[in-house]
Amino acid sequence: MGLPELEALEAEVRACHACRLSAGRHQAVPGEGAAPAPLLVVGEGPGAREDELGRPFVGRSGQLLDALLADETGLDRSGLYIANTVKCRPPGNRTPRPDEVEACRGFLARQIHLVDPVVIVALGQSAAAWFLGPGARVGALRGQVLEWEGRALVVTYHPSAALRGGAAIVAALRSDLARASVALAERRR
Repeated sequence: MGLPELEALEAEVRACHACRLSAGRHQAVPGEGAAPAPLLVVGEGPGAREDELGRPFVGRSGQLLDALLADETGLDRSGLYIANTVKCRPPGNRTPRPDEVEACRGFLARQIHLVDPVVIVALGQSAAAWFLGPGARVGALRGQVLEWEGRALVVTYHPSAALRGGAAIVAALRSDLARASVALAERRR
């Protein structure tokens, strides 16, 4: 397992037309980063800039995420893997619908298997729900390290919420990424 399998999976994602999101995309956004990687970051779905470039988290949210990851974990994109629950941009950046998430579920499950992270960070409601079910709420789950299929799972706010929500949300996101870093250090011993 490793990079060749992940590259094949990324090619599958780019060719996928399993749901309505593919009709409006410029490019599918499979994910990017190291494989295997100790840390996997999972967001909701691509935005406009990601759709244009075919890469996850490259807009303003991505810039904030990159800075916070570097500050709190010491990792940059070359040392982790970043993906989304859906691989095509929802129109108007709306929340992905359940059937759209389900159409991409196998892709993210295979990415998790191939990347084999020690810690997963779920950014926002859609990512939290992918791992923990539709009742998962970021506000109730953040601030702790959870278990998901033998891996540490940290649920936190999406960077776009931090851009809109100000200093308190940025501080919570920063704190949760620091928590993920501690979990990573503890589990790598």
